[in-house]
Amino acid sequence: MRESKILALKYRPQEFKDLIGQEVMSQTITNAIKLGKTPNAYLLTGIRGVGKTTTARLIAKALNCQKNTDEKIKCSSEKFCPTCEEIISSNHIDILEMDAASRTGIDDVRELIENSKYSPTSAKYKIFIIDEVHMLSKQAFNGLLKTLEEPPPSLKFILATTEVRKIPVTILSRCQRFDLKRVSVDNLFNHLKDISGKENGKISDDSIKLIARTSEGSVRDAISLLDRALISQSISENKIIEETDVREMLGLGDRSKMISLFREVLTGNEKEALKYLRELINNGIDAKNFLNDILEILYLFSRRLNLGPIEKDMTISESEVQMIDKYSKNLDMQDLGLFWQLTIKTIDDLKIVGNENLILEMYIMQLVHLKNIDSRKEVLNKDIEDNVNKKEQSFVGENLEKENSENNLSSKITNQLKNTDQIKKNPIKSLSPEISKTKIEITSFQDLIDQANRERELELKFDLERNVKLVSFNRGKIDISFNEKLNQNFIKNLTEKLLLWTGERWIISLSKNSDAKSIYEQNLEKKSSKFEEFKKSDLAKQMEKAFPDAKLIDIQEESND
Repeated sequence: MRESKILALKYRPQEFKDLIGQEVMSQTITNAIKLGKTPNAYLLTGIRGVGKTTTARLIAKALNCQKNTDEKIKCSSEKFCPTCEEIISSNHIDILEMDAASRTGIDDVRELIENSKYSPTSAKYKIFIIDEVHMLSKQAFNGLLKTLEEPPPSLKFILATTEVRKIPVTILSRCQRFDLKRVSVDNLFNHLKDISGKENGKISDDSIKLIARTSEGSVRDAISLLDRALISQSISENKIIEETDVREMLGLGDRSKMISLFREVLTGNEKEALKYLRELINNGIDAKNFLNDILEILYLFSRRLNLGPIEKDMTISESEVQMIDKYSKNLDMQDLGLFWQLTIKTIDDLKIVGNENLILEMYIMQLVHLKNIDSRKEVLNKDIEDNVNKKEQSFVGENLEKENSENNLSSKITNQLKNTDQIKKNPIKSLSPEISKTKIEITSFQDLIDQANRERELELKFDLERNVKLVSFNRGKIDISFNEKLNQNFIKNLTEKLLLWTGERWIISLSKNSDAKSIYEQNLEKKSSKFEEFKKSDLAKQMEKAFPDAKLIDIQEESND
């Protein structure tokens, strides 16, 4: 029985016109060959399966084709000339292919350079095709430099790589670079449909679309996946391959079912969400594919929120568009950002934890509770607000700050501080301390600092001493200025504590007095003044005389304890 070729080799492009998605590059190279303005070295870059090695062979054929020197000779896909036939079968003596992944050393390059000295045997150009060139060692690259820049007239280099960033700049500057693009889903779909028609394959358009999406722009991957699908169909000749068959073959989840799972996550229905997950697991879904599909769904929801309704797109069906339009109403970008980060983290967790199903179930439960954080926060805030309103129904607040640090962490400190002329109708929603039964008299700023120290409010005490500059202090009203290091919750905390300790509402207002100094700065000035005064005293002079090598660095008052 004769073994047939796999489709990826059978439908490998043999002419530039057969390359899909690389039309601009093909036209540029073809024009350069016709005009005789070919570079010493080509560099072809791109992801796997977009045609780098194929393009290298096409260039070799175009440079050495016999019809270039003899117009009588016809060369096309129907019948190639002898030179092109030998290049296609990898048998031409002047076309040398080297895999840099397995031959990385300087000795391999030295052998290549020695061969470059000899003229081509039968072709016009001797051509060296070096695949995965980024794998060469540093010494090998250095050995290649001179020959690459000034090769013999009849020698051409064609380098191919998937990791162009790993190639030294000195090599890049000596090559004419061509970047092969990922092939679009539309082009892949049309190409796969054409191949399936030639192979008499019974496969639905939805299945071909799924294969085109899954291949991520790689033609070889797309054709290989189509080959797998058609092989499974050949066993039962009358069966048409549907999208569900391809999803099962690839370990992908049903997109509609995954969007429904996501809906249950958004509504907080943990049991139903896990039920959908178990169905997908039972259908043979791959954990990594599942999480990547979730990332794609998050992208689609983000696109819907930011750019409006999703237009006709081959990557998504009309029913899925309708589902996304419906379920995106309960979402915002903050939720999607958190979901995205958690999904990325879970993909990393797959490398650590052995039980993938366990990871996926834990992931879904985390998503549900992550979405419910905001709703629980709203309930908590409402309970606090109701509690405050019951205790303080007669109170109408003056000069109270409209701020919620949990929802606006990036707001500046100055947004907390309002002028005393501003009046707010409702009391602070987040303010709900139990007012102390034993009222404390606070008659000075120092009393306030001492009270904060007694109550172990160390953060408040630190701000009062170092970051707040007192302008004026009266009972029920404190006028201050501050520096940029002030805690953004300072006003809220101080107002709560004053109400708790004194049983009275205090007004905290901002002053533009830039000459005011903090308690800490005042104490430093006092200490410095005392230090300078002591240095001039008789006692200091006696000490200096008694201990000439000593240096006075500090003075401290004797404790009464």
